[in-house]
Amino acid sequence: MLVWTDRALLSMLTLIVSVAAIVDAGRYGLGTPATSEQIAGWDIDVRADGQGLPPGQGTAEEGEAIYAEQCASCHGVFGEGHGRHPVLIGGQGTLTSDGPMKTIGSYWPYASTVFDYVRRTMPFGHAQSLSDDQSYALTAFMLHINEILEYDQVLDAKALAAIQMPNRNGFVKDERPDVPAGEPCMSNCRSGVSVIGTARAVDVTPENEAKTAGAPMSDSADGAGDAARSK
Repeated sequence: MLVWTDRALLSMLTLIVSVAAIVDAGRYGLGTPATSEQIAGWDIDVRADGQGLPPGQGTAEEGEAIYAEQCASCHGVFGEGHGRHPVLIGGQGTLTSDGPMKTIGSYWPYASTVFDYVRRTMPFGHAQSLSDDQSYALTAFMLHINEILEYDQVLDAKALAAIQMPNRNGFVKDERPDVPAGEPCMSNCRSGVSVIGTARAVDVTPENEAKTAGAPMSDSADGAGDAARSK
């Protein structure tokens, strides 16, 4: 049988009252409310329609020097890319080919996304070290080398939101539901299975076809298989 002492009962009642008071206040006594300045530091995303773009401006001419100093070591002097770093130019007309090249000029549907990505994540290893004017200038330069913006054209929030990217109509809304309608099939879902090809094209099918699963092997057959695998 559980026996409560007066002290234990008093402690339990105090704890219940304290928890109830915290819940009633809508808080749990952890952390501090975020200030408007702290929120503003994170609330920097830019929408496709340009909403969220900050004040500022820049030209491709100004951005070229910033690019040479901060970006060219990874993306190449002309945006051609170095090593495994992304290529920034070219690729128009390749998206429906066997070798699509996804770049700012060929793939990205909104110019505001270029600005948003540059300001939030670049330069690599020093994210958010660029001013808004520098971000506009860099965006202008990358649009210029993709033949979308003139070299001396001033890029600001209004001008950026008005740019029509070459692939702006290349994305469509997926109308399919996340989950197919009706009850899912749990058994006997396929009427039959047929082999339509082998793995020889990628050299992973064993050369010795005499080795079938469960079939007994002679020493000579096993030796031939070893020789084939060795070869």
